[in-house]
Amino acid sequence: MNIIDKTDEEILAIANPMWDDLIKYSNEGEYGKFIRNFSYDLLIGLNEVEVGKQFAKSELTRNLQTDYDFLGIIRRGEHITILYRVRSTKKEGEWLGRFVLGYEREEIKIFAAAIF
Repeated sequence: MNIIDKTDEEILAIANPMWDDLIKYSNEGEYGKFIRNFSYDLLIGLNEVEVGKQFAKSELTRNLQTDYDFLGIIRRGEHITILYRVRSTKKEGEWLGRFVLGYEREEIKIFAAAIF
């Protein structure tokens, strides 16, 4: 099964709740819950100390607005990238939220996530 074969509507039905969880658990600083849908390869590559520092110190990642704007989907290979416009409750301006989804052992997992 390849995720790029799903319609935009099917993808958003999966992606939006996962993105909601990322925002929620980032705001709450709940590292264990934040990473629960991450792929094995992403988990192996994470530096838990650095992620922990980000959760503790980043004004942006601890104060994300729960409403966001969907910008688009990029399909490539066996993964999709979903783009969102994200805002902060404490910092002015807008950021690009991005995460990559694909299948790992027949489950949809997060292969990358970032806010720029």
